[in-house]
Amino acid sequence: MSAETADTAEPTGLTTGSADAASRRREQRGWYFYDFACSVYSTSVLTVFLGPYLTSVAKAAADADGFVHPLGIPVRAGSLFAYAVSVSVVVAVIVMPVVGAAADRTGRKKPLLAAAAYVGAAATTGMFFLDGHRYLLGAFLLIVANASVSVSMVLYNAYLPQIAGPDERDAVSSRGWAFGYTSGAFVLVLNLVLYTGHDSFGLSESDAVRICLASAGVWWGAFTVVPLRRLRDRRVTPGGEGAVGSGWRQLMATLRDMRRHPLTLSFLLAYLVYNDGVQTVISQASVYGSEELGLDQTTLITAVLLVQVLAVAGALGMGRLARVYGAKRTILGSLVVWTLILVAGYFLPADAPLFFYLLASAIGLVLGGSQALSRSLFSHLVPHGKEAEYFSAYEMSDRGLSWLGPLVFGIAYQLTGSYRDAIISLVIFFVVGSVLLARVPIRQAVAAAGNPVPERI
Repeated sequence: MSAETADTAEPTGLTTGSADAASRRREQRGWYFYDFACSVYSTSVLTVFLGPYLTSVAKAAADADGFVHPLGIPVRAGSLFAYAVSVSVVVAVIVMPVVGAAADRTGRKKPLLAAAAYVGAAATTGMFFLDGHRYLLGAFLLIVANASVSVSMVLYNAYLPQIAGPDERDAVSSRGWAFGYTSGAFVLVLNLVLYTGHDSFGLSESDAVRICLASAGVWWGAFTVVPLRRLRDRRVTPGGEGAVGSGWRQLMATLRDMRRHPLTLSFLLAYLVYNDGVQTVISQASVYGSEELGLDQTTLITAVLLVQVLAVAGALGMGRLARVYGAKRTILGSLVVWTLILVAGYFLPADAPLFFYLLASAIGLVLGGSQALSRSLFSHLVPHGKEAEYFSAYEMSDRGLSWLGPLVFGIAYQLTGSYRDAIISLVIFFVVGSVLLARVPIRQAVAAAGNPVPERI
C-alpha cells in the first residue's frame, strides 16, 4: 500500500463499503503474518533451544562451585537464563511505552514495527556465534531479541482495533495466534530433522543447535516483509511536539489517562498476574524438562512441537467457546487448567517422556486460546485513538512486566537447587490472576471506555 493511500485512510480504519471490506480483509491477512514471522523466535529460541543451550554454555564457563560471575556478580549457572529473561523485560518496560506514544502521535506504526522486528531478527541470527564459554554473548543477544519482540508486539497489537470490528476481534485475534503456532510447528519439524540427523549432515550437536537458533532470526526477518507491505498507517491529528522529544511526557500523560479508566486498569492488573505465570512456564519449560526431568533435546523438541499443533486447535476452539460463553468465562476456565498443569508438573517423574507429552498436550490446548482471547478482550477496553499507547501497557503486562515470574523461578533455584520448587511457586500467579479477573465487570468496562458492547463478551 502506498504512502499516499495510507495518509488518506480513515482514522479508525473501519469502513463499510465492499471495496473497503476487501481491503480490511487484506490487512487482516497481512496482520496474521507477523505472528507467523515472530512466533518462531518464541518457539524455537525461547522455548526450546536457548534455555538448555545457554545453561550448558554457562555451566562450561562456571567455577568449581557452579557459579559464573557476570559483572562480578555470582550467579548460579542454572539461573542465568531466567535472570537474562528478567533483564530483557526491564529493558522492554523502558522502551515500550515511549514507542507506543510515538506511534500514536505520528500515526507511523510501520517504520517502528520494522525497526523493532529487524533488530530482534538480527540479534537472533547472531546466536549462531554462541559457542564455547560465550555465555555473556548469549545473555546479551537474548536480552536484545526478547526486548525487541516485546516492542514489536506493542505496534502489532495496536493494529487490531483498526482492522477488525468489535464482533470479529475474538476470531481475528485467534487466527493470528493460530498462524503463529502453525509456523512454530513447521519450523520445529525442520529443527527436529536437523538436530536428530546432525551427524548425517556432518554437524556437531552444538552446530545443529546454533543453526536452529540463527534460522529463527532469518525466518523472522523474511516473513516480516508481508505485514509491512499490507498494513496501512492512519493519519492522526498533528500534535504540538515531536514524538521523540515528548515520549516520556506522553508516557506520563498516558498513565494519568488510564486512571480515568479504572476498570481497564483492573483487567490489566489481572492479566499482568496470570500472564506472568504463562510466560514463565513457556520460557522455562525446556530448562525444567532437561535439568530436572532428565529429558533429552529430541524429547523436548517433539513435546513443544506437540504444543504447537494442539495450540492451533486450542486457539480456534477457545475462540468458538468464547462466542458461546463469553471471552471472560473462557479465560477463567483456562486458568483453572493452567493451575492443574503446574501441580501435575511438580509431581512429574523424571525420565518419563510419556507423562511429559501428556502435560505438553494440556498446555497446547489452553496456551493459544488464553492469550488470543486476552488480547481481543483488552481491545474492547481501549479508548479510541489510544490504541498504541494502551497496547504498550498491555504488552508490558504480556511480555514487558513478565519479569517477576522468571525472577522468582531463578531465585528459587538459586536458593534451593531444585527446579520442582521453582515450578510450583508459579501456581500463585494463576490463582491470584483468576480472582482478580473474576472481579472485573467486563461489559461495564467496555462501555466506560466508550466502545460498543458486543452481544457476548
